[in-house]
Amino acid sequence: MSATAKPRDAVALLKQDHDEVKAMFKQYEELGDRAFASKQKLAEKICLELTKHAIAEEEIFYPAMRAGAEDADDMIDEATVEHASAKDLIAQIHAMDPHDDLYDAKVKVLGEYIEHHVKEEEQEMFKAAKEAANGKQLDLVALGEQIQARKDEIEEIPAMPVPGKVVYSNQPAA
Repeated sequence: MSATAKPRDAVALLKQDHDEVKAMFKQYEELGDRAFASKQKLAEKICLELTKHAIAEEEIFYPAMRAGAEDADDMIDEATVEHASAKDLIAQIHAMDPHDDLYDAKVKVLGEYIEHHVKEEEQEMFKAAKEAANGKQLDLVALGEQIQARKDEIEEIPAMPVPGKVVYSNQPAA
C-alpha cells in the first residue's frame, strides 16, 4: 500500500478479494476447450489468491470475529469447514495438469464452493463484523492492515497432502 493510500477495513479488503476471484472464475469459464496453458496459469492464480485469502481469514479475521462478535462461533466453524473443502480442491488442482480428466470440473466445483462461501460470508459474517465494529469490539481498519500484511507474505500454495495419493515415509509430502 502506498503512503498516501487510505487503509481499507477488513470487510472491504475481503470483499475485494471475493470480487477479484469471482472475476477470475468467470474468465476461466470463457477460455476455450484447448486453452490448456491459459487455463493452468489462471487456475494457479485463482488457487494462490484463494490460499492467501483463506490463510489470512483463518489466522487473523476469524479469531478476531470469535473474540469480538456475538454469536459468531457457528458461522466461523462453518466457514472453516468450507475452507477445508476448498483447500482440498486447491491441492488437487495444483497437483494436476490441465489436460487431465476432471481438471475443468474441479475448477468449476471450486468456483461453486467459493460462490456459496462468499454469499454466506458477505450476508452474515461481514454484517456481524460491522456490528461489532460499530460497538467498538472490532477495529476493522487494524484488521485490514494485518490481513493485507499476511497476504503479502504468502507467495506460493503450501504443500498439502493430496487425498488418495500414497506418500511413502522416505518421500517428501510435496
